[in-house]
Amino acid sequence: MSRVLALRTTRKTYIAVFVLAGAPSLALAIQPPASAQTSAKPPVQGKTHTLANPLNDYLDEAQKSIDKNDFASAIVPLEKFIAEKPDVAFAHFQLAYVYTALKRFAEARPELERAVAIDPKMPEAQLNLGILLLERDPAAAIAPLSKAVELLPAQSRPRFLLGAAQEKTGNLTAAANSYEGAAHLDSSDPEALIHLGTIYLNLKRAPEAEAKFRAALGMQPGAPPALLGLAKSLEAQKKPEAAEAYKNYLATQPADPGASSRMVRTLMDQQKYDEALAELDRTEAGKPPTLDALRMRADVQIAQKKWSDAAATIRRAIALAPEDAELHGGLGRVYMQNRDFAAADKELKAALALDRNKLAYWKDLSTNYYLGGNFPATLVTLDIIAKVEPPGPGTWFVRALCYDKLNQPKPALDAYQKFLDADKGSNPDQVWQAQQRIKALKLVLEHKH
Repeated sequence: MSRVLALRTTRKTYIAVFVLAGAPSLALAIQPPASAQTSAKPPVQGKTHTLANPLNDYLDEAQKSIDKNDFASAIVPLEKFIAEKPDVAFAHFQLAYVYTALKRFAEARPELERAVAIDPKMPEAQLNLGILLLERDPAAAIAPLSKAVELLPAQSRPRFLLGAAQEKTGNLTAAANSYEGAAHLDSSDPEALIHLGTIYLNLKRAPEAEAKFRAALGMQPGAPPALLGLAKSLEAQKKPEAAEAYKNYLATQPADPGASSRMVRTLMDQQKYDEALAELDRTEAGKPPTLDALRMRADVQIAQKKWSDAAATIRRAIALAPEDAELHGGLGRVYMQNRDFAAADKELKAALALDRNKLAYWKDLSTNYYLGGNFPATLVTLDIIAKVEPPGPGTWFVRALCYDKLNQPKPALDAYQKFLDADKGSNPDQVWQAQQRIKALKLVLEHKH
């Protein structure tokens, strides 16, 4: 008969004492937890006496190989030990540790599962199993990590890892609770605070996220994840200092295109257009601009009402993406602003050729026809739009103007009246104009009779 006793030492490792019936005790030092992300570390040995035992040679041989980081050589003696004593949790744990060090994760998992099945109260086995599963099967990692938290209530790392597993499986509320617990147990570690801030951002709790990121930066000034999280949380709250926060982050990670884009958008929201262009110039220095960068530059120029510059920028973007309907539609709108109705017509029709069902392009085309004085084409285009979307007050008013300019008093009168019925006095200037034209058109129709 045999049994395994777990004893806590002052070094926070566990000593498994394997006792054979009628034989002296054998002391084994449990390996510290090993993750897939870190290299294996030498074991911390316990200060207990090792006496003669028939199986000591296998364990001693394996331990010597582990001490030399010769993990492959430790497999055979551990397998021999397990063949003799298959119900010793520590032996399975050691073999899993060796497989993990060799990145043979598929073989490490059943050994750890066997270890926790034999001894559910071995915290290292629960923790290592959770770590092993965290990236590969985070849902399966939750159970062993929860057990590790239960067995190691004073340690922050198991709670942090449990939070990571819960976050990966989408249980953000549970993850936040775990990260809060980890931060409470180790107030000097910013990692849990950064993860917690990220979760609060995802939960639309930006003020709380800001507080966590600021606390993390208080411990680790200049930490890029905390700087980025702070910038995002400030942006979510529409705080003016968000742009400066992005600038601070980009000082540490200048090649992050996503953060640069967000900074440009933030500067645009604050109408700091010159600064937005300066950031775009910085990211484009020495290399061709990306399609996204050209889109943003055009947006800035449109906001500045620099129509010619915007048109030139969009043409450069179209050269990179000639089949992009949105770019052709945008260029058409810019040409309309420059009152280049022929060029606008060409681009809007190009957009419709690529995406015929986009109602916005039809509406822009009808506006372009109207501004260019092509009233018959305006009415035809409005008829196409009406098949998809019922006309609103503005559409009826434009129809009325077109009929009026084409000297078609009856449909003009009907359209003006439909405008008045739909508008209900919301646009007093147009209401007054419609009322006056209705009076005049009625007189015209009376004289015709």
